[in-house]
Amino acid sequence: MSYSHPPRRTGLPRAVLRWLQSLDLSFSPRNFRRDFSNGYLIAEIFSWYYPEDIHSHSYENGASLATKLSNWSQLGQFFSKRKLKPVQELIDGTIHCKPGAAEILVQDIYSMLTNGRIKNIQDEVDFTDHYYQEQLPMVARSTASKAIKNNIKLTEIMIEPNINKNRQKVNAIINMHIQRRLVEREENPKRFNIKPSLAERAVRHPATVGPSGSAINIQREKLSFISNLGLPEIRSKTGVHFKEIQVKQAERCSFTVDV
Repeated sequence: MSYSHPPRRTGLPRAVLRWLQSLDLSFSPRNFRRDFSNGYLIAEIFSWYYPEDIHSHSYENGASLATKLSNWSQLGQFFSKRKLKPVQELIDGTIHCKPGAAEILVQDIYSMLTNGRIKNIQDEVDFTDHYYQEQLPMVARSTASKAIKNNIKLTEIMIEPNINKNRQKVNAIINMHIQRRLVEREENPKRFNIKPSLAERAVRHPATVGPSGSAINIQREKLSFISNLGLPEIRSKTGVHFKEIQVKQAERCSFTVDV
């Protein structure tokens, strides 16, 4: 059984691709998630616009976490100096190789440096595998443990070793997984052998509503009509006296049956 591959979000707009080719970078990026994660190409891009602030020899083109943190730390100082404000979530997603983060970051930088507008740039940042899981058949979707593995990278734990923060991330992923499973159970009750409850099986007859109002008002009108029946004639007569009648009940005798 073969399933569709996860969507590759490497499809940049043609204007952004032409812009990258015009910069004459040291190497052409093929895998955006990998090639932009260390920040080396990002530094080369900004060096074309700010050559006095960024020097390529100060950055290292490596894949280790220490190299990534060193390069992005220098870029962070440069951003503060020039008062540039790239989205921090995009930077974190690019460092940890989140799917689609590098592409959105490049488009953000393109808009920042060229004042160009991109129509299809994403407003909401979501680097989870939710979209990918929706494309898979139900039998091939991730379990809770697999969802944690897919949405939390090892580099995230290495950078932030705080157990409480990592626990919060894990709980958020588990809650997202539980919500998705609940939706699946509601959409496919037969698959999960869900039997309807007594309330769901009960037959509900709609209340008949007349033109005068709701059913409750109709019942109230009936009760008021019965209670007032015959009272106007009695009240209209004068000199009518009512006498209280006391009724004596017979004593109850207990009978025993001998067998």
